[in-house]
Amino acid sequence: MNPLESLAEQVPHLQHSFDSAFVFGSGSFGMTQYVLWMIICFLITLAVVLAASKRLTLIPTNKFASMVEYGYEFVKKDMGESAIGHGYKRHLPFLATLFFFILISNFVGLIPGCKTPTGSISITWALAAISFVYFIYWGIRAKGLGGYLKSFAPSGLPVVMVPLVWFLELFSTVLRVLTLAVRLYGNMFAGHMVLGIFALLTSMFIGSAIQGAPVDGAISIAWVLFLFAMYALEVLVAFLQAYVFTILSAVYIGLATSDH
Repeated sequence: MNPLESLAEQVPHLQHSFDSAFVFGSGSFGMTQYVLWMIICFLITLAVVLAASKRLTLIPTNKFASMVEYGYEFVKKDMGESAIGHGYKRHLPFLATLFFFILISNFVGLIPGCKTPTGSISITWALAAISFVYFIYWGIRAKGLGGYLKSFAPSGLPVVMVPLVWFLELFSTVLRVLTLAVRLYGNMFAGHMVLGIFALLTSMFIGSAIQGAPVDGAISIAWVLFLFAMYALEVLVAFLQAYVFTILSAVYIGLATSDH
């Protein structure tokens, strides 16, 4: 059978392989593979941070600790300080936790046989809800409930415009939880689907060439190169999505706590 025809039959199975399934238990009480991998990624994140913290020295000598420290400095300067400004240090633990957990989850999902927690909309909804509650809490803490709600309509607006602007800003704020969740899930799911399709095509072309089918060997090699290129691209996407989720959370915190 032509590899492209075989692909058409395999794609639905590939798509279903990303569906949430219980590893034990059932709908009333159980655990899906995405929840299991979320716990695994959390433990990996915790182990990475604790291991790096024990190896920190005044003069960096350990490459692993230096890499983690560089990641923290990246969160501190490029997300905390630049997006939040004054008072950003109190939010660094939250932002660093978000960044490292999402980054590690995305990278774990690139390992064959593993699942990324961010490939489930339920997990990304939970992450987005945590971010949403966090910046709302700090907005209320900084301005008070009345002051925070009042800040949705900037001062100086004509009186007739205040209700409309206030409603639009409130709607925009609530919508942030949706955009955070869907953006992360959509990019990770789409990326893994593309990788899966390229992997299927590569294996089919190589299999056809081995069996002596009329398939050009150059095509098989090209698909292998395409697969490596897509894998490298997905590594970049995994980092970018962790960055985007964290920087947007930092921006929302800055908007919620700023005086303007």
